Amino acid sequence: MTDGAWSATQPGLTPREVATHCPYCALQCGMVLRQDDTGVTVHPRQFPTNRGGLCQKGWTAAELLDHPERLTTPLVRDPATGELHAASWDTALDRVIAGIRAIQEDAGPDAVAVFGGGGLTNEKAYALGKFARIGLRTRHIDYNGRFCMSSAAAAGMRAFGIDRGLPFPLADLGRADTLLLVGANPAETMPPLVRWLTEQRGNGGQLIVVDPRVTATARQADLHLQPLPGTDLAVANALLHIALTEGWVDRAYVAERTAGFEAVRRSVAAWWPARAEQLSGVPVADLEATARALGTGGRVIILTARGAEQHAKGVDTVSAYVNLALALGLPGRAGSGYGCLTGQGNGQGGREHGQKADQLPGYRRIDDPAAREHVAGVWGVPADELPGPGVPAYQLLDSLGTPDGPRGLLVFGSNPVISAPRAARIERRLRDLDLLVVADLLLSETAALADVVLPTAQWAEEDGTMTNLEGRVLRRRALRPPPPGVRTDLAIISDLAARLASDGPATTGAAARFPADPAAVFAELRRASAGGAADYAGISWARIDADDGVYWPCPTEDGPDTPRLFADRFATPDGRARFHPVDHRPAAEEVCATYPLHFTTGRVLAQYQSGTQTRRVAALRRAAGEAFVELHPDLAARLSIDEGDPVRVTSRRGEFCAPARLSAGIRPDTVFAPFHYAGAGRANSVTNDAVDPISGMPEFKICAVRVEKA
Repeated sequence: MTDGAWSATQPGLTPREVATHCPYCALQCGMVLRQDDTGVTVHPRQFPTNRGGLCQKGWTAAELLDHPERLTTPLVRDPATGELHAASWDTALDRVIAGIRAIQEDAGPDAVAVFGGGGLTNEKAYALGKFARIGLRTRHIDYNGRFCMSSAAAAGMRAFGIDRGLPFPLADLGRADTLLLVGANPAETMPPLVRWLTEQRGNGGQLIVVDPRVTATARQADLHLQPLPGTDLAVANALLHIALTEGWVDRAYVAERTAGFEAVRRSVAAWWPARAEQLSGVPVADLEATARALGTGGRVIILTARGAEQHAKGVDTVSAYVNLALALGLPGRAGSGYGCLTGQGNGQGGREHGQKADQLPGYRRIDDPAAREHVAGVWGVPADELPGPGVPAYQLLDSLGTPDGPRGLLVFGSNPVISAPRAARIERRLRDLDLLVVADLLLSETAALADVVLPTAQWAEEDGTMTNLEGRVLRRRALRPPPPGVRTDLAIISDLAARLASDGPATTGAAARFPADPAAVFAELRRASAGGAADYAGISWARIDADDGVYWPCPTEDGPDTPRLFADRFATPDGRARFHPVDHRPAAEEVCATYPLHFTTGRVLAQYQSGTQTRRVAALRRAAGEAFVELHPDLAARLSIDEGDPVRVTSRRGEFCAPARLSAGIRPDTVFAPFHYAGAGRANSVTNDAVDPISGMPEFKICAVRVEKA
């Protein structure tokens, strides 16, 4: 047994220890939790993704288990006073059921919606999708992962016929001769991954980073391309133009394994390097050096992340880098390929099993008759009772409380008041609802608006599975039960489904069982996913326990899993990958005299996502306790702004205020702020709600703003 592989009985561990995984990012670092008389402590373990390393967030993750702000009883809003008060579970759930029934009896099943999260286990994501579709009978379900990897997912589906963040093991990064990171800053977003970058450079490999800022990752690069935000697509097309001109395209691979190359060849003919330089600001010499490293390297990997994807043209931008990878013959070649760095802990599994508006478990399309028949058979309902596709996350949130939108919303594991674009508008939409129910472990900014708040278990208090950025299915193990008064999400879903099924016109077909036991849910998930693109049929908890996780697809228990995709064929009808011609287009909102600067958002090392958890950890608050606005010293001088001065950033949608942080590592025409913070420092108050027409991804990464001393 290798280091980090644990049997179901976890040899070598005491009854007060458990081997599990970090609750934060998609790296899913391995750790051991130990309970003693003073509390719970975290100890790293030698798991393949982190090899004994943890970031500051992982080291401090257990501090939330006994946090004084933790919710341990349901809260119900008093209609007379408007205040939230402690209530019994029966009172809280009765309020939820009464609200759902009143809304659906008046306006139909679709008048109640569900919003999930990319941090939920596979079991919870599956149960939530099932509950929405046969418990509530609503088509309206989506999740915050729509704001994370949806553009890369859509691009991967149309090129490869399948969406898995990394179609190869993470260890391949350390062996790459050339590694191109586009819009990725793992040194701050997933620090243990950096050891693979260090190994790659130690082996003589070349690291190239594309980012508008000189990030902690960019400082480690051999070459840093610093484009204007929103011009990554132009850069990619220019790189392919150069590869064609220099003869670096793998013509045999293109002929044997792809389709549609000629249209792409014609489309990139117009993207000579000087044109891309004029648009992006990236010098021709740097474009040529990058193309040479990609075109002449032995093992070459191209990775994209949120910087390239969170745009209203995110799908096309990712497709441009996929085109480049296919032209160079990378996907399916040992040690090479294209991949995407998934952000949230279960961003991969969360969308595979039913939280997305258009998908059923196993990554099946909800409008596919065969998929509907299969899943309906597992669920024990007629296929024609399953609702059709819903709408993407932002469209769903923006419709809440409007005449044609849902009047009730159930939120599990998400905080859209902070994480959604044009956040003040979404906050107003939430306030307009007849019923808002939030299940969370802390009183997030979204939970603070709710009519009912349901306290949920934390990651160390429940069993389940997660799927990391490699498509590796892992085991999450409980160290201890939840505190008295706290229930798991599965228990909450089970109770709600049972109460809805008892009677009432809104619940026809909802009598299918919703077990609270995660092992039972996973067993059903395996059957529901069988034969789908994300096939978990051959993955059992015992098999995961016997090794360092199991890669999907894995259709049979006695057959192999799939750590590497595309070795022989792609998941398309004819086995060929598809090129897609794409062209640069401007950002949805361009700068002007009133709003003359580009604004972009991102993350910082000590915080995570909407900050609901990390902003409550003392060590992380000390490291990064408040919002800031990063701007170039030349811009600051022009605006008479000094380090630490309060700064107001204003767009057409709103404003936020935070102290100035001066850095020569950002372009003089661009300002940056992290999006983790609430109140006056909420960066998403100004971000653009324009969305990609294919993926529904909002344009978080660029909008036009003005900056002034507050």
